[in-house]
Amino acid sequence: MDINRFFEELDSYFEKNDTAGVDAHLTTSLQKAKEEEDYAAYISIGNEMIGFYRSVSAFEKAYVAAEDVLLLMEELNLEESEHFATTLLNAATAYSAGGDFAQAMRFYRQAVQIYEKLLPAEDYRFASLYNNMSILLEKMDENEEAADCAKKALAVIEKQEGNEAQTATTLTNLALICFKLSKNEEAKTYLTRAIALFEKDADAPNEHYSGALAGMGEACFRDGDYEKSLSYYEHALEDVKRHYGENMSYGILCENCAAVCGTMGDAEKQKSYADKAREVIGRLQGKSADDKR
Repeated sequence: MDINRFFEELDSYFEKNDTAGVDAHLTTSLQKAKEEEDYAAYISIGNEMIGFYRSVSAFEKAYVAAEDVLLLMEELNLEESEHFATTLLNAATAYSAGGDFAQAMRFYRQAVQIYEKLLPAEDYRFASLYNNMSILLEKMDENEEAADCAKKALAVIEKQEGNEAQTATTLTNLALICFKLSKNEEAKTYLTRAIALFEKDADAPNEHYSGALAGMGEACFRDGDYEKSLSYYEHALEDVKRHYGENMSYGILCENCAAVCGTMGDAEKQKSYADKAREVIGRLQGKSADDKR
């Protein structure tokens, strides 16, 4: 079958936000590839199905598609190939989104084994894989291993040129895991590096910069340095508002500022931030409820 034509038609359905059309096109095209015994096309279409069903939260369908494609690839003796590893990662993402963390982690670990046989240690794909594993392990409360994976990702990213923002983001994620492990000084070290990297290009917005600032606010609060904590949280507030307006993150940061002010004994400022937090969060939750009607 003409796989390029398949993707052109698929893109047209996505452009129209026609999810029913996407579903039907994927299903009929997969059947056609099967009838023609076009296994390369079948694998490509199957991977698209995994991603699509994940995106629309049809997780059981995503799981069925993943198992189907992986079984076919095993029958074709492709289980040690990069393509198999790619499908494992695609499947792992679906299982993670669906809440089956154990199965997702099994697929991630299998992908690691394949990558280690085929790719050089500095290959950037390791960074993405280890970052995804770190995020999943943190969700599973396996924080020591989550930190190890984040450090492995960092080691790869730091060898690449022009990846300051990605390095800073990984440092921030690593710091947040350190908080869970009660390693506050280590978290502060990572956050200091992250903030410095983000500020190298202060004119370019980065959605994770405010996260690093807020993380440092948390670190200072844990140290009892409340004035510095408030300063970082307020800086994070400014950054969020400048780039995204008064969104949910803005409201949560207002709550953090209120908590710090309360600890400092500044009741007036505490009330001001608490009132703003209620206004922003209440407005956004009300809007979300309206959207669902």
